[in-house]
Amino acid sequence: MTTLTRKATIAKFESEEVASDYGYFSGYKKPKAIARQVTYLRQLLPKLGSADEKLAEENPPPNAEGWFAIPRWEKISPIYHEAVKIVLDLIKETRNGNFYIHREGKLFMQYLRQHESTVAAIKRFGKEQKKHDILVIPAQFGLRHRGRSVRRARETMKNVSEFGLGAFHVAIMILTHPERLEHYRDLWIDCAGDGYAPGSVCCSSAPCFKFSGSGVGFDSDWFDLSIDHYGSASGFVLRP
Repeated sequence: MTTLTRKATIAKFESEEVASDYGYFSGYKKPKAIARQVTYLRQLLPKLGSADEKLAEENPPPNAEGWFAIPRWEKISPIYHEAVKIVLDLIKETRNGNFYIHREGKLFMQYLRQHESTVAAIKRFGKEQKKHDILVIPAQFGLRHRGRSVRRARETMKNVSEFGLGAFHVAIMILTHPERLEHYRDLWIDCAGDGYAPGSVCCSSAPCFKFSGSGVGFDSDWFDLSIDHYGSASGFVLRP
């Protein structure tokens, strides 16, 4: 890619970015130790196997907050949106019911579509960690892309070894790190690795985790909206 082309790509949708001072208000600073994450996930989902915990002994790539334990969604359910729903139900259970799925119903979940770049990146992690049910992935929880629309965040990811995380990945991260989203002033989380596409309509929305009413909720919003309260979570490929 030439310098001119690279600059043009970075500039694309640059108007869909606003200043933001929202952050991790509730006290989240970095991921828990990978062994702790794995142990907790296996308590909640006993059928899960191992993780390559030694990977987390390495320094994470630039811009990653640390290492997260994220199961292969196929180990939860053979259908993506059903795997998402299972993890959302676990979040609700561990928060004593104080969690809401907006537009509740199977139809909403069936409209989730995984972004192709995210599918490719997760497959790569799967091949590199082929003996394990739980993948160890360097990621960040949204601060890097705060104030950017999902569409703008995806554009900025194209020039680095970065990819948007989907609803399943972010749900797992919230499950293991509930302190990330406990207050209205916490940065809300866009799931740039998924689209929301009713029927055959293009993915013009993306799922998100936000505060609504009295608690945390799972919803979707337009992918071209730039709101200071939101930031896209993302993962990073280890070796470009």
